[in-house]
Amino acid sequence: MKYYIIAGEASGDLHGSNLMKALKEKDPKAEFRFWGGDLMEKQGGTLVKHYRDLAFMGFLEVAMNLRTILNNIKFCKDDIKDHQPDILILVDYPGFNLRIAKFAKELGIKVVYYISPQLWAWKEGRVETIKKYVDEMMVILPFEEDFYKKHGVHSHFVGHPLLDAISRLQEIDAEAFKKENGFNEKEIIALLPGSRKQEVEKMLEIMLSVRSYFKDYQFVIAGAPSLPKTFYQKYVDDHVHFVSNKTYDLLRCSKAALVTSGTATLETALLNIPEVVCYRGSKVSYAIAKRLVKNIKYISLVNLIMDKEVVKELIQNDLNTQNLVEELNKMIHGETRQQVLKDYELLRKKLGGKGASENAAEVILKV
Repeated sequence: MKYYIIAGEASGDLHGSNLMKALKEKDPKAEFRFWGGDLMEKQGGTLVKHYRDLAFMGFLEVAMNLRTILNNIKFCKDDIKDHQPDILILVDYPGFNLRIAKFAKELGIKVVYYISPQLWAWKEGRVETIKKYVDEMMVILPFEEDFYKKHGVHSHFVGHPLLDAISRLQEIDAEAFKKENGFNEKEIIALLPGSRKQEVEKMLEIMLSVRSYFKDYQFVIAGAPSLPKTFYQKYVDDHVHFVSNKTYDLLRCSKAALVTSGTATLETALLNIPEVVCYRGSKVSYAIAKRLVKNIKYISLVNLIMDKEVVKELIQNDLNTQNLVEELNKMIHGETRQQVLKDYELLRKKLGGKGASENAAEVILKV
């Protein structure tokens, strides 16, 4: 079959690549054309556009790049019409993907959605669009099935694909990792500032402000694959190091982590690393988001899934040096750290074990 896949972010590239691998195992004649990244490209097929050219963060940034976004939508529609795939697979990225779903459905192409948009947080009205234009919805968070059931939409809980990715990791020697990357022997505090340029610039400044309070540790920045190594050089010195495309290895060798809100918060938890969740957006974007997001107590996937504060979230004005130092100390020492690790065990159980990519591939082939 001919598969057309659209993933517009780094996390979608990861999950899309694992899905492609599972589809190839079940469909030896699989042909892929996709929007994604380096991981998906390694699985074969044709990369139409890289997600680094698609990711715009916040309401202001989207407004400023509206012409580019609209041009991308038109280009995508034309490409799908020319390629005529048997099935369109959408991976999260709702603002773009729901427009393409409508277009593809009207062409008579089967549409499946893998990794639901977070409609339970905001823009709940988009459920009606999914009802009309999506043939199968596959969800990866256990409470999402109930959300869609409430709206009369059948969905499949396939498990969380991060468990698949993490289960394939081989054991790592922390000391060897440090030596290979030119680090010193001190324990590591990992910094995961995000994947978009403007986000990284904003988050790294505040994350690195705690350095003088943790002189017995070394800080290591996890570079985003979408940004060049040269971008990070201004942040690197004798006490701050940098690695690219080694985030999982870095985390597994770390004592604790400071993580920008997003998929990385869940990845860090599933790798069993205590963390502090950080978020700071523009004042305008944050004010708009607060008005639109409803009935949501947390911003991190860890806390949302567990329905309680497992990890501390420092948001907007609360994200400052004093609070970071206090919360990071808790993640390094004592009872709070131990409680976080206990809660991580329950989190893994809630996510339903391994096999999300294989389960999703089976649903897609049935469609």
